[in-house]
Amino acid sequence: MLKQADFSPAQPRRTETRLTQVLFSVRQHPQHSPLGKSGSAARGRVRANVTPPVFFRLRPRWMACVTILLFLTLTVPFSEAQLDRLRKSNALEQPPTAETPMVEIPEGSFTMGLDGVQALEDERPKHHVWLPTFFMDLHEVTTAQYALFFAATNRAAPWQWNTVDLTQHRDRPVIGVDWTDAEAYCRWKGTRLPTEAEWEKSARGTDGRLYPWGNWVPNKDLANFALGARFSYSQVLMPVQSYEQGKSPYGLYHMAGNVWEWVQDWYATNYYDVSPERNPQGPEQGQFKVLRGGSWSDLPKYLLTYGRFTLSPETRNSYTGFRCVKS
Repeated sequence: MLKQADFSPAQPRRTETRLTQVLFSVRQHPQHSPLGKSGSAARGRVRANVTPPVFFRLRPRWMACVTILLFLTLTVPFSEAQLDRLRKSNALEQPPTAETPMVEIPEGSFTMGLDGVQALEDERPKHHVWLPTFFMDLHEVTTAQYALFFAATNRAAPWQWNTVDLTQHRDRPVIGVDWTDAEAYCRWKGTRLPTEAEWEKSARGTDGRLYPWGNWVPNKDLANFALGARFSYSQVLMPVQSYEQGKSPYGLYHMAGNVWEWVQDWYATNYYDVSPERNPQGPEQGQFKVLRGGSWSDLPKYLLTYGRFTLSPETRNSYTGFRCVKS
């Protein structure tokens, strides 16, 4: 299955394919795409005998002036244009997604990690962890919810935000946010990102299950996964309250699939060897942040409740979102 992520020893499961690299290159730098030269040549042949538009026949000084005027006129900062569109619509005033219901996860112990050859090095050893009571978002943060935050703050727009249509995508999980965006949103709501231990207990319960719904492998009735590398809000992201059969023991949606979810913790390969038994908070520092749950583009092995994934906290992509907790 096609993956898209930076590869490092800290990320043993994911690799990036040449196809994903090409697609990303074409989207971000079309002039450098493999099709760039042939496309330009074709356009040149079509226009070879056509009189250039007036703009191109102006004297250099006037061309410079006209270019600057066009630039100032047409390149309105994206965030301002988006905010203006949001303010003029009533999309932000619709109440259903303003608040996410939160589910109580009771205090107590659970089994974290796994032993044996099925587990990767950073998922071992299996160990018991005690957590106090906390409350977890019922579902992932949606585009409509993030739009409220975006309109109220000066944060940069998420990746692919210009493709969001709140009339169609308001119940889809927000993507294209980095770790600091997710942390800032939760703080703005008076909540926080979950610790890795809180996330795993919410997905796994206390019986050590492999997936949120039990120990049987995923299918299309249980989770949104294995859709490949091509992104579209409408085609690959599912509503945050879907897949009823795939809910966790506590009734949480999409703890496997749809989008990877940022958690609070820094990553360390051997953290389980030294982590405290009571309410672990993760390493004090690191290079990567941990994500959990798998996404719409992943194979079943990435949807395991104990599975760990890492990215640089500055990463924005099409398969990463988040949810919040409070103590």
